[in-house]
Amino acid sequence: DVQLQASGGGLVQAGGSTRLSCVASGFTLNDVVIAWFRQAPGKEREGVSGISSRDGRSFYTDSVKGRFTISSDNAKNTVYLQMNSLKPEDTAVYYCAAYRGVVVGAWRSAWAYDYWGQGTLVTVSS
Repeated sequence: DVQLQASGGGLVQAGGSTRLSCVASGFTLNDVVIAWFRQAPGKEREGVSGISSRDGRSFYTDSVKGRFTISSDNAKNTVYLQMNSLKPEDTAVYYCAAYRGVVVGAWRSAWAYDYWGQGTLVTVSS
């Protein structure tokens, strides 16, 4: 079975840091695009950051540029999201997602993704 297991959420103070992990099983991180999405209460799910496993290109939504860093460890079949300088508005359930392919133009579109993790809650207190 293909699975994505997200972890690392929790309660963090504003200005603090945390790292999310997404472990893939049932497939390898070859020629896939993996992204982190988030959904805050009452808001639509939004693409936060994505990475292409083929060439390592990474993508970020404007609100997290310079604060979040996505990376992958193909040997561990794991993608990370390092989140620094956290703000209360970063509070959300974070999901990792993946689709097979190398076209990255749709990285922030939830419909493009074949596989989803279960979500992990990040709460940033002010």
